[in-house]
Amino acid sequence: MLMARDTARDEAQKLHRKWLKHQAFMAELARNKEWLAKIEQEGQELIQEKPELRPVVQQKLEEIRECWSDLEITTKAKARQLFENNKPEPAMKSYSDLDNQLSHLEQQPPQLEQAHHLPTFNEQLQKFQAMESQIGDFYKDVGELGSLQGLYHPQRGLIAGESEGGEQSSMVETRIVRLIEPLKERRRILLASKEMHQVAQDLEDEILWIQERLPLASCRDYGNNLQSAQQHVKKNQTLQRELTGRRARIEEVLDRAAIIASLRTPEVEFVREGAGHVRQLWEVLQLETERRAVLLDATLQSQQYYNEAAKVESWLSEQKLSVASEEKGTDEASTLQLLKTHLVLEQTVETYAETVGMLSQQCQRLLEVGHPQSEQIMKQQSHIDRLYVSLKDMVEHRKTKLEQQYWLYQLNKEVEELEKWITEREAVASSTELGTDLEDVTVLQEKFTNFASETNNIGIQRMEQVNKMVNEMIDCGHSDAATIAEWKDGLNESWADLLELMETRRQMLTASHQLHKFFTDCKEVLAQITGKMKQLPEVRACQANITNPATLQRLMHSFEHALQLLVAQVRQLQENAAQLRTIYAGEKAEAIMVKEQEVMEAWKELLGSCEASRIQVTSVTDKVQFFSVVRENLMWMEGIMGQIGWEEPSISIPATAVPSKHAF
Repeated sequence: MLMARDTARDEAQKLHRKWLKHQAFMAELARNKEWLAKIEQEGQELIQEKPELRPVVQQKLEEIRECWSDLEITTKAKARQLFENNKPEPAMKSYSDLDNQLSHLEQQPPQLEQAHHLPTFNEQLQKFQAMESQIGDFYKDVGELGSLQGLYHPQRGLIAGESEGGEQSSMVETRIVRLIEPLKERRRILLASKEMHQVAQDLEDEILWIQERLPLASCRDYGNNLQSAQQHVKKNQTLQRELTGRRARIEEVLDRAAIIASLRTPEVEFVREGAGHVRQLWEVLQLETERRAVLLDATLQSQQYYNEAAKVESWLSEQKLSVASEEKGTDEASTLQLLKTHLVLEQTVETYAETVGMLSQQCQRLLEVGHPQSEQIMKQQSHIDRLYVSLKDMVEHRKTKLEQQYWLYQLNKEVEELEKWITEREAVASSTELGTDLEDVTVLQEKFTNFASETNNIGIQRMEQVNKMVNEMIDCGHSDAATIAEWKDGLNESWADLLELMETRRQMLTASHQLHKFFTDCKEVLAQITGKMKQLPEVRACQANITNPATLQRLMHSFEHALQLLVAQVRQLQENAAQLRTIYAGEKAEAIMVKEQEVMEAWKELLGSCEASRIQVTSVTDKVQFFSVVRENLMWMEGIMGQIGWEEPSISIPATAVPSKHAF
């Protein structure tokens, strides 16, 4: 709006310039009218999306429309004012100015100077370009002056000097065209000369660029370690990228040089030579760069291998130092912990075989491609393989030692527990308690029998396990086989001593049982003998009352048969006494003898009494038998006497009926 309302007259500024400025402003308004339509559309969309904003949006849109309408009206009014205030005199005056300036240019045309350097060419080109620009401005001014002549209100018509202004415009345009043609020719010649020198300069630049990079491309230093090799590779890759990026530039320069060299003039010979030199150096640079890339790649691969091999060798050496430790553990728990740690290390070593295998594959690939350091690489790989095999052997040996140590602690624990168990059993087996009587001894024997059975069952099983473990450890070549054998011998001796103690205890209890049984049997036999002695008076009393000899005989035989049972017991007591006297000595031997004598005396007394009773029974029986025979004879005689009295004398007496004299 401020620009549209600016009606101040600047007399120093040309009217056609102000008009052009106003035309640009009107064109800008025409372009921004689309922006106004876009604002209208967005306002309508906003009203549809948010109806509550309709009053605010419509108010803003109305204000924008009013401002735009005022702007258009003001702009048109200023355009009309500019048209009305302009007269033909300024235009005529401008043509005179252009005519004077063209005359000045025609009197001092630019001349071509002999140049051998690009700055000189550039200075001359700048002069020609400035002149061309000035002539172009003159031509533009002619067109603008012609357009100003028609900017008036329609009712005023054409001015009187219109035909004269058109003739001046044509004359100025003709003079401008005549001035431009020779200027263009001189400029073309200057550009051609500049192009030739530019190509020559570009060729020299490319030669310098290539020569600067040839030392790097032809360098024989490939690095003596991985880091330096990687740095050389990066530098060479950077050089290759530079070559790739420079290739288009060199090809473009060579193409331009080829175009100039195709001209058959002596002046282009140095361009032809320069192009050949550039092409030759470019090929050498490419070949050297490719060759260095190949050698650097081989060096990098070898250094990568050596670096990986060094890491592997360092790791293997560290593990060998760790495995070479002689620590065995102070007890079973610490040894087990060491063994677990070693098993983890063993698994790590086994897993590390993949790394060694990958290194071996890398070595094989280098050997297959014929690497220059194949022999050295092969020696390094052989060293790594031997080192890994050695580490595995050390790991296995260390594992065997830890296992043997762990087994040794386990065996020691088993041996100690078994020896402790044997010692506890020995304390029981070495008891001297023999009982106070037969019942007490019997209870002790039952307990000891159970104890011995349990000891044999458990002991034999545990001894077999320990002996089996010992034999396996010795057969496996345990480093402490001698110590293990001593443990085995000592344990077997302790077990043998326990068995011997149990056997001794068993024999002592058996002997004690025999002794107490002997005394008990003696008491029983004495009781039986005493009982028999008490029965003898009863037998004697029965003799007086019994008149039947057979009954007396049976009574006596029954009593003697009971005595026969005592005979076996008495003989067994004598045998037991004889055995016990071989076992015991001292007071117990005397007690055994006294008891035996007591029994034997009672037995002899009983036998004497029995003999007397038997004799007495025999006498009584004989007497009874005699009286019976007498009674029978008397009865027979009485019968005979009766028969004699009742029968005739002629009757003969049978011989069998006469009693025998032996009957008496």
